[in-house]
Amino acid sequence: MQNRAAPAWTSDHFFAGARACIPVAISVAAYGVVWGVLAKQAGLSLLEVMLMSGLVFAGSAQFVALDLWTATPSTLPIGPIILATLIVNLRYLLLTATMRPLVRPGTEKRSAAAMWLLSDENWAMTVGEMAKGRGSIAFLVGGGATVWCAWMVATVFGRLIGSAIDDPTKYGLDFAFTATFLALLLGMWKGKADLLPWLVAALVAIISAKLIPGSWYILTGGIAGSFAGAIAERRRGYAHQS
Repeated sequence: MQNRAAPAWTSDHFFAGARACIPVAISVAAYGVVWGVLAKQAGLSLLEVMLMSGLVFAGSAQFVALDLWTATPSTLPIGPIILATLIVNLRYLLLTATMRPLVRPGTEKRSAAAMWLLSDENWAMTVGEMAKGRGSIAFLVGGGATVWCAWMVATVFGRLIGSAIDDPTKYGLDFAFTATFLALLLGMWKGKADLLPWLVAALVAIISAKLIPGSWYILTGGIAGSFAGAIAERRRGYAHQS
């Protein structure tokens, strides 16, 4: 069903989203530098770094791709890289679905195209705005533009200085990726009701990481947490009705 109360696209919403995502964009830039450094060590050229960051624009998937990358183009495992990227990014099916209430009638194609700029960071900020009765596709795109620019500049910078930084962990840059998501989680905390799905997601992800090779733990943890949250929400609904 189309939501006719969805807000219209305005430049004010766009710039509000761009400003709101500046703090997380700084964290994104920090682990973007790490990715750029690792990309240099993996043998990616500057052009390859620019194309991957600009077109793929998915930090977790790009980190996974680096694990599979080889310096020799003739032995590059294209199939496994595409499959790994698909698996890691499947969560975006769930994330983009939550944006449906913001889509105005007649703007479906434009809104679908705007989802290319959706990332974990600007999605979380937009969901926070929706919880306050605000939020819009323009807000999402504004935040996405900020994050995209930060990611592009940081990964290119990391690639350029890759020869000078032999060990990113020495500077604590390896923790930037984790720190960003911890900050987003704390910002989305609404109360004890969030604890169950978070714990379920974490537990399933940890078990999956131990038992299943690759990055399946991201997908299994996300799905398990979503189901746990849906079940808990339904039970709360039944409790209120009774």
